[in-house]
Amino acid sequence: MLHFFKHLDATAQRLTDPLTPLLLLFTRLWVAWVFFQSGMIKYSTWDSTLYLFEYEYQVPVLPWLWAAYLGTAAELILPVFLALGLFTRPMALVLFVFNIMAVVSYPLLWEKGFFDHQLWGMMLLVNVFWGAGAISLDRLFSEQPKPQLIQ
Repeated sequence: MLHFFKHLDATAQRLTDPLTPLLLLFTRLWVAWVFFQSGMIKYSTWDSTLYLFEYEYQVPVLPWLWAAYLGTAAELILPVFLALGLFTRPMALVLFVFNIMAVVSYPLLWEKGFFDHQLWGMMLLVNVFWGAGAISLDRLFSEQPKPQLIQ
């Protein structure tokens, strides 16, 4: 019976290993799209963004104006790095912390958007722990050039 489970696990791994780069790309693109869209909304409705940061959001530590600028910049810049798979682990980690701050700063998210933030957080952690995968600039830049034989 133990042999059966080992064989089953090995077969499942052979089937899923080739799909891992697609999963990592999918998680990066999904989360990047969500945060970038949020940043674009903040940027395109700047007066509303300032109002929300001053009166609705309760960002700890930072003054509301700094939080508005830094939060919008983070949502516009970090997802680009994530989508490209460039500096993936640190960018995903920063977005993970940013995601936590969004939930902490806006208590109304607990009622309607908390599940989404949990999903995005888990997707970000996938990239923190496993990196960007084969379909990324991280992989392209990390590959060592092969030595050429002189003839």
